[in-house]
Amino acid sequence: MRFKDKVVLVLGGNSGIGLAAAKAFAAEGALVHFTGRSWRTIEEAQNAIPGSTGYQSDIADPAATEDLIARVEAADGRIDVLYINAGVGGFAPLREITEDGWDHIHEINLRGCVFALQKALRIMGRGSSVVVTGSIGAHGALEGNGAYAAAKAGLYMAMKVFAKELVGEGIRVNVVSPGPIDTPLLHRNPGMSEADVARLKEMMIANIPMHRMGESEDVAKAVLFLASDDAAFITGANLFVDGGLIELR
Repeated sequence: MRFKDKVVLVLGGNSGIGLAAAKAFAAEGALVHFTGRSWRTIEEAQNAIPGSTGYQSDIADPAATEDLIARVEAADGRIDVLYINAGVGGFAPLREITEDGWDHIHEINLRGCVFALQKALRIMGRGSSVVVTGSIGAHGALEGNGAYAAAKAGLYMAMKVFAKELVGEGIRVNVVSPGPIDTPLLHRNPGMSEADVARLKEMMIANIPMHRMGESEDVAKAVLFLASDDAAFITGANLFVDGGLIELR
């Protein structure tokens, strides 16, 4: 019960890694608030997490995020743990990247995440914690992954800077970088058919030292560690959850 009576906000908590983390926070006593963009999956998540509160909110819209923070404040007065997990994928080689496609990925994966942290700080205090979902895509050159990798690399460095800015206020900021995780996001990459996804998964598994795809729960466990007092002396870190793919290259 590391999070008993703690107020936790999970941005992008209605499916995949975010849902697994929201369930785990609630199981350890947290008061869980989470967001999603689909009312159907939000309602399903609320039913799966007793006592949780779901909100329809798009992290790409800072005004919507500001409204969300106000609603959490009205309900529970503060945020003790902020987990920024919302994100989108998208593969396109250099010659096929469009301006709209680039902007869409960066509005969600970088710009939206930065301003979400900025707005949440208003109701966060000493002893609170921030965890952000990065990606091993920011640390390796995968063909067709330029826009996504750039956004996640920017997010990692931004959070490292913010960790330094906030350390004096007693607020920790850490990044968890998943590797190949079998989540719904994998099947929502624009321009990729199910056959493309299957081939991508085969390629990834062949290169993972542990020879398996990760599960959402694998990442959730790392998120809860970084968010908890077990990691009280850790800030500015980037924890890879990738079956050894990056560290054992």
